[in-house]
Amino acid sequence: MRIAVAGGGAGGLYFAALAKQLDPEHEITVWERNSPDDTFGFGVVFSDETLGGIEHADTAVFEAMRDEFARWDDIDVHYRGTTFTSGGHGFAAMSRKRLLNILQQRCRALGITIHFQTEAPDLTGYDLVVAADGVNSTTRNTYADTFQPTIETRRCKYIWLGTDLVFDAFKFYVLDTPAGIMQVHGYPYSRDGSTFILEMHDDVWERAGFTAPTGLRPGESDEVSIARIRELCADILGDHQVFANNSKWTNFATVRCATWRHGNMVLLGDAAHTAHFSIGSGTKLAMEDALALAACLHEKSSVDTALAAYEAERRPVVTSTQRAAQASLEWFENIGQYADQDPHQFAFNIVTRSRRVTYDNLRLRDPEFVASMDTWFARDYESVRPPMFQPFRIGSLEVPNRVIVSPMDMYSAVDGVPNDFHLVHLGSKALGGAGLVMTEMVCVSETGRITPGCTGMYAPEHEAGWRRVVDFVHANTPAKIGIQLGHSGRKGSTKLMWDGIDQPLPTGNWAVCGPSALPYSPVNQTPRELSVDEMADIKAQFVASAEAAARAGFDLLELHCAHGYLLSSFLSPLTNQRTDSYGGSLANRLRYPLEVFDAVRAVWDGPLTVRISATDWCEGGISDAESVEIARAFAERGVDGVDVSTGQVVSTEKPAYGRSYQTPYADRIRNEIGRKYGVAVIAVGAISSYDDVNSLILAGRADLCALGRTHLYDPQWTLHAAAEQDFAIAWPKPFAAGSRKPQSGRTDGPKPRLDLIRQGAPTTAHARWRP
Repeated sequence: MRIAVAGGGAGGLYFAALAKQLDPEHEITVWERNSPDDTFGFGVVFSDETLGGIEHADTAVFEAMRDEFARWDDIDVHYRGTTFTSGGHGFAAMSRKRLLNILQQRCRALGITIHFQTEAPDLTGYDLVVAADGVNSTTRNTYADTFQPTIETRRCKYIWLGTDLVFDAFKFYVLDTPAGIMQVHGYPYSRDGSTFILEMHDDVWERAGFTAPTGLRPGESDEVSIARIRELCADILGDHQVFANNSKWTNFATVRCATWRHGNMVLLGDAAHTAHFSIGSGTKLAMEDALALAACLHEKSSVDTALAAYEAERRPVVTSTQRAAQASLEWFENIGQYADQDPHQFAFNIVTRSRRVTYDNLRLRDPEFVASMDTWFARDYESVRPPMFQPFRIGSLEVPNRVIVSPMDMYSAVDGVPNDFHLVHLGSKALGGAGLVMTEMVCVSETGRITPGCTGMYAPEHEAGWRRVVDFVHANTPAKIGIQLGHSGRKGSTKLMWDGIDQPLPTGNWAVCGPSALPYSPVNQTPRELSVDEMADIKAQFVASAEAAARAGFDLLELHCAHGYLLSSFLSPLTNQRTDSYGGSLANRLRYPLEVFDAVRAVWDGPLTVRISATDWCEGGISDAESVEIARAFAERGVDGVDVSTGQVVSTEKPAYGRSYQTPYADRIRNEIGRKYGVAVIAVGAISSYDDVNSLILAGRADLCALGRTHLYDPQWTLHAAAEQDFAIAWPKPFAAGSRKPQSGRTDGPKPRLDLIRQGAPTTAHARWRP
């Protein structure tokens, strides 16, 4: 085959070398716009997993790289006069320039033609064109209609420098300056130098007085900023030097493409995707791409099938990496909200920011580090235990642990009356060890139901039915039980979930209402715009239901202001287009939900929480900043907890689903509102492992975690989580015989560890490299 490679960076060169090695008959030509010794940046980082693939694919390249490696196991967090070290991370780095030299030499030895200081010509006529031409890819831009790239420019500025200070670990230095928080990312790449990146939010950069100088030629560095950085970081650098290499301020751009293929063209590395440098992924991803592309080309019978196989293999990996990188870069964008965290919590928070490194993962890598964090977290409690099992107080209510059974609509009531199903459903979850069990959304009126199968609290028989459930929970478990009150609004009068979620009833519909006459979807009813008098009537229904909940013995009451139901639809500008004092500004949109809250608060003496949708996942909807103000408004009214969910407000939403995908919203609200006002913050949404619960709570991203589908899969989830962490939790006496699970094939002895690690421990032990 005749193969053209546009771009002579690490990804393009490594692909060329691998493809030629696999089939010497290939004619491969590489075009690189820069000189052989030109490279921007200093060090590149590899994980042990990536190095294993490189070693297996081309031992000559691996052995040449190995001689250059600076290795380390530790991450050091320097924050507010403290240093915390987390070990067992197993990374290696080397000079970017030396890596390119090694790959250039390998390509020449294999007979590959490389043209430097030459833009790629018209590549028509080649059997395969590999575009490895970087984040500003000419190929991707030329065929943008096919590749459909999106480029998201982020909100932090950074400058990439080098220093002759040789670090002995990966270093995070957090600088608390008058302009705001700045952070240094530093790591060794040779016996002589380290990478030194200074990053800060755009707002901090402006307050600090940095400017982007004009008139710099390509390759020139911002020497004015670098001189200021030397002064700013003098305590870190001491007498050591800082070096520049095309070093200037920039904002990271996340590149994503709908496809990486166009005929016989394929994108590789930064041309196809980028992931934030804080997880050390750019060159790593490009070389992994090269490995996969060369292998697929060798294994498949045609270019078309090879490129399809390459994208199918790599896209899930890249998507996962980009998701972790996105979590990491957003964490650094928002680092100011953690500025007053205790140094212990801050250190754990920064190490686990991407969600790839977790509590259990760290327990294997560095058990002493996690033990010290557990001890710090237990400082106000009776004993050291996994964070999820420390008790917590929501207002006046103490729950025995941080696990909540999230409200889940069961659609199994008749005329709103909870029955044996609800007794078994909620009773089993309480027996399963959760600290707090929440009912489904209990509707305040017959016409406030979502479906004919929804429960209510507007008739005496409803109160009696709920009292039966509450009494069972209190008599048989240490769990607390809460009721969630709500009104369906414009999302009412629909089928049971399994018959067609959000679809209108075929017969027997009742009229629906909302702040404005806007249907949820084209097939749903157009709601009646509520008058002020009707709003007062519904508020009275909430009050009556709250009074009934108190008589039924519930421990906690939650007001449902999320998911597009009535109170939520007043909050969102997408569903509230009123022109009176209840519409328009956020203060006006908050007016009715706050009025209902105040009225309920007046008759409810126990802890009162609200569930909110922190984003509508739709342009023009509630923003991140507005969700914080919504939480602040309830906090100032005396709410005891905020349950932070997202979406389900409009049918056109485009949520970014993923593991713990709603947690960043809870994180921001807890650290901007919750700690200031003493309000508990509950995280919810695709939290499915006890490892995630421990990680979120110990990092201070939430106070409690609500799990829904996880408890449907395993009603005894909390008991099992305790057993698998070797923590003794009180099991119901009839269940006590099952509290220790024997090893497979044995009837006694220690229990197996079933869910120790998510991403895997380092496969190869490396001594920390030191100069």
